[in-house]
Amino acid sequence: MTKDLHENVCEEHIYKSLYNKYAKELHDYLYYKYGEQSNPGDKAQDAFIKLWENCRKVLFSKARGFLYKVANNMVLNDIKHQKVVLRYQQEKPQQYTNENPEFLMEKEQYFKKYQEALAKLSEEQRVAFMLNKVEGKKHEEIAQQLGVTRKVVEYRIYSAFTFLKTELDNFKIK
Repeated sequence: MTKDLHENVCEEHIYKSLYNKYAKELHDYLYYKYGEQSNPGDKAQDAFIKLWENCRKVLFSKARGFLYKVANNMVLNDIKHQKVVLRYQQEKPQQYTNENPEFLMEKEQYFKKYQEALAKLSEEQRVAFMLNKVEGKKHEEIAQQLGVTRKVVEYRIYSAFTFLKTELDNFKIK
């Protein structure tokens, strides 16, 4: 017990001796238990890195157990992750929607009505309305682009919106 207190795993020569003593043994253990797919060399290296990061907390006499426990847990975590990845690869995405055919048909008909109503607008109204509602431009930007005042743009958008509301049932736009 007194030897543990005096020998710090953080000392380079002690850490090096632990590495030389247990690195191959740990690699072989992981290889025999889990196979080559688990990357036993990488897991053994990672376990030694964890030992170095926690060297002040690990007693010299417990270093071997710490290395085996950490390496084993790393492999088990990888296996668990691979199971999750495999499960999601096997799931097929939905190829359908919850919308019924009647809704889809109504949606298509409404879109046609909308296109027809837009075609009935004057060119000035349609351009101002589309720049504002589709492209998201501000009134001032549209005014500069069209070479008119802001009030003219506001009037064109308002009159287009009013016309669309009368032409289409349930027409709302944000």
